[in-house]
Amino acid sequence: MPQPYSNDPTQWLFRGTVTDTTAPLQVALARLLGYAWPEQVEDGITPDTDGIVPLPALSGEKAAHERLLDVLAGVYGPDWTPEKLRELLSGVGADSLETWLRDKFFEQHAKLFHHRPFLWHIWDGRKDGFSAIVNYHTLDRARLEKLTYTYLGAWIDRQRAASEAGERGAEVRLAAALELQQKLEAILLGEPPFDIYVRWKALHEQPRGWNPDLNDGVRLNIRPFVTAGVLRSRVNVKWGKDRGSDPGKVDFQKVHGRDPQTDLEKHQSNERHNDLHFTLREKAEAARAREEVGA
Repeated sequence: MPQPYSNDPTQWLFRGTVTDTTAPLQVALARLLGYAWPEQVEDGITPDTDGIVPLPALSGEKAAHERLLDVLAGVYGPDWTPEKLRELLSGVGADSLETWLRDKFFEQHAKLFHHRPFLWHIWDGRKDGFSAIVNYHTLDRARLEKLTYTYLGAWIDRQRAASEAGERGAEVRLAAALELQQKLEAILLGEPPFDIYVRWKALHEQPRGWNPDLNDGVRLNIRPFVTAGVLRSRVNVKWGKDRGSDPGKVDFQKVHGRDPQTDLEKHQSNERHNDLHFTLREKAEAARAREEVGA
């Protein structure tokens, strides 16, 4: 009997092989960023150490398109030729790895993985500005801080020096980068509307600042980045009210004869609201109240 097999990277059976897949560039980039499929085979790819790959060359790292080219050359070995590169680029509608990464990768990635992307393209809104692709599965608070202050900080320093030297366009790039840094700082802080809300968790268990639980899923954890407008393209994800009801919660129609009104009431109700917001103070107060009850 043949072994179960799939070359589709959206399937659990996929073994993470760049040279045997329907989406080789997507798989190669994912592997560069340290992502491994459940049935991942050894491929000789050395993953990035922090799961953050800036598109421009920064902090001693080569530009992203050069690093991706190295990965492709390594896995294809003697089969790697200029013709093979043109074939791969033709398959994604791009004329170079650089333009594919900058302009098309993220939109294609989100579509391929049914708008639950695990590689996020964060940018400042300018094609000549700062961009980085990050592995969501490793993007904890420390790594988001590294993106915000180390990588983006190096880009800001470069643009500030260029602006002082009178380089054309540097001042505009600097302003865009500083604005991105402010948005990322807001996500790190986690005040509404840049907070994470998880419907099935009690208020005292809600994440405070950027401290995501991967088990809660991309849909909920990506919300601050979508809200801040820092992703390269639109992600088709919504946080409205889901169908059904949550057991163990309050049926407001039966108990109060009305629908829940405030975010707190919606959180307490058995209706499946997802687009709710709570301040850090509200979460902290809920945590203190919980501790006092348990004391």
